[in-house]
Amino acid sequence: MARRRPAERFGQLLAAAIRIFIVEGYGRTQMQDVADVLGVAKGTVYGYVESKAALLGAALRFADGVEPLPAAGELPVRTPAPGELAALVAERLHREATQLRLVRALSEPATGPDADELSEIVVDLYRRLARHRVSIKLVDRCAAELPELAEVWFGQGRAGQVAALTEYLRRRNLRLPGPAPLIARTIVETCVLWAVHLHWDPAGDQPPADPDTVAATLAGLITHGLVPRKG
Repeated sequence: MARRRPAERFGQLLAAAIRIFIVEGYGRTQMQDVADVLGVAKGTVYGYVESKAALLGAALRFADGVEPLPAAGELPVRTPAPGELAALVAERLHREATQLRLVRALSEPATGPDADELSEIVVDLYRRLARHRVSIKLVDRCAAELPELAEVWFGQGRAGQVAALTEYLRRRNLRLPGPAPLIARTIVETCVLWAVHLHWDPAGDQPPADPDTVAATLAGLITHGLVPRKG
């Protein structure tokens, strides 16, 4: 007789795995850790995912509601082939990048400083980061231990974002208090801090509940510092 898999347990398993991966990283996370959190035998976990790599892959795929949870007949989630997780992350990065307000701004003729445009770019970046908060935190925590993932995440992802923002800052004749790449990296990391990392702050301090307030505050701060005042 096939072993029954309670429908709600896969979601519980993912939630437990995400917490453990974020705290421990990929190498130190063990399947037994997840089983202990759920209060089940380790063999039960393998009924849902084939391996630790499959567990991370499932966490990345289904976190943030990007993909619907698999049906019972699609379990256990298989172990990803070499390079498959990196390809998944690369595809998502590309999909988001093509829709960025920043990319649209770069496709338009260079103009002078535009406070509204810069504000829209910052708000858009923050909201996209916040929407993928869990998967971003997972990749950021585990990529350093997985070379193929690290190459995509820190190269195509972060470096690409900083390069695009650097180009924008140079084109718009903004009031830059320092090198454009340094300012671009600061903007990206500030948005990541508030959209992602502070939600796992071990001190327990949480950002304001209203994400629109956070987005508007960041946009106002950055715009005020970079766009010359009229008059």
